[in-house]
Amino acid sequence: MGETSRAADTAGIAPRDEQRRAADEVIVTDPETTVEIAVRLAAASGFDRSSRDDRARWLAALAEAVEAHRDELVALAAEETHLSAARLTGEVTRTATQLRFFAEVAREGSYVEATLDSPDASLTPPRPDLRRMLRPLGVVAVFAASNFPFAFSVLGNDTASALAAGCPVVVKAHPGHPRLSRRVVEIGRSALGEAGAPRAALALVDGFDAGTALVRHPLVAAVGFTGSTRGGRALFDLASARPAPIPFYGELGSINPVVVTPAAAAADAAAIAAGLAGSFTRDGGQYCTKPGLVFVPEGSGFEAALAGALVDAPTQTLLTDGIASAFDSGSAALAARDDVEVVFAGDRATDASAPVVVATTVDRFVAAHDTFLEECFGPLTVLVRYTGDAALMAALAVLDGSLTGTIHHAPGEDVAGLTGALGRVSGRIVYNGWPTGVAIAWAQHHGGGWPATTASVHTSVGATAIRRWLTPIAYQDAPAAVLPPELADGNPLGVPRREDGVVIVGS
Repeated sequence: MGETSRAADTAGIAPRDEQRRAADEVIVTDPETTVEIAVRLAAASGFDRSSRDDRARWLAALAEAVEAHRDELVALAAEETHLSAARLTGEVTRTATQLRFFAEVAREGSYVEATLDSPDASLTPPRPDLRRMLRPLGVVAVFAASNFPFAFSVLGNDTASALAAGCPVVVKAHPGHPRLSRRVVEIGRSALGEAGAPRAALALVDGFDAGTALVRHPLVAAVGFTGSTRGGRALFDLASARPAPIPFYGELGSINPVVVTPAAAAADAAAIAAGLAGSFTRDGGQYCTKPGLVFVPEGSGFEAALAGALVDAPTQTLLTDGIASAFDSGSAALAARDDVEVVFAGDRATDASAPVVVATTVDRFVAAHDTFLEECFGPLTVLVRYTGDAALMAALAVLDGSLTGTIHHAPGEDVAGLTGALGRVSGRIVYNGWPTGVAIAWAQHHGGGWPATTASVHTSVGATAIRRWLTPIAYQDAPAAVLPPELADGNPLGVPRREDGVVIVGS
């Protein structure tokens, strides 16, 4: 019997202590032999049967472990990603904050949507005793992102929300930071074990073949992905083509349109231009929320102000050679088009990641919108010059889905129409600000229509990110002994519940 089969068999039938020892011994980095081991050990870990309080405690332990190894991890991440130590230090803090945030989401308990209806024989049809809640789906596959080596990687937002839901996680490492990924999973598994959690609830696999095998594995119940539209679409199709299709929650490409009104430009074009310069060049323009398309009033002076703001803009070595090559070819092709004008281009001979700004008219944008709406990952933005509300609204009508939409307006200006137009395609609308930077909060939404995400009703940031890894179950006339404590008479856990249509706040 081969090593893979033997380990998988052990995961399925061995006593709990043997399973835990087996999980501790597996270093899941070989794509040819470890997907089966990692998934089966995760599925057999018992993590789905853990209590919400235990999961909250384990998530807090992961946060403490990440912070305890901050200096080591930042140094390793800087070597692999070229991001600055200051940026990475802040990202470690964000990652720990996310883990603690989902610890509180798990502990608070309203996410399970506990709902009870009392029996009523007088109704037509008669109503039985019904109790419903959300339960964990099972093993979740998480594909790490290139641009956030901590916050959307091994212990990032997808992993944190899945663990909070009660789902074990197998992470597919990103090739842009493989050594960091291995070290973070080692630290995470150690922290889980020391806190009394099954270490097998967190595992790592590496390589292209491992990624496809992970999506195909019959015990994987859902997938979270952050990456390119092309790669995400291929995996989305793979998840849908399985004999039993599974949900695929992908964050793919987003152009994040911005509208600057004539009144806003007249009031302070220089300040808005400076804000745009800082936002679309931040960390080399390698943010999913980078404003890549900006509608500006023609003749407002905005373009000159933006070019001036970019003269001393900092540059950033891009994350990988592949990303740098794609940015170079993509930005060059756009700048060479007959229907655009180059507003600003840094010295590409000395800095391949120098920012690029091109401009076009509304008519040309609408005619070639498929091209202009294709994300160019890196420090590039497209300006669309408009004259009049009708032209602007015609251009907004051809937009694809985006994570964000932004409106810069003057105080008291009526922007209801713009809000409606951008709200049609955007998951979050920002007013007089910039979309880069996504707060961790209960009300946050980080999602949007295709191609921004594959499931626009869900988010990858904020409390309701946990909803992706849950599925409903209803109990009809169930014996008390089989009910989860969240649905038991008397609400022993004090979770928020809806009882006979009335919301009851937990104690």
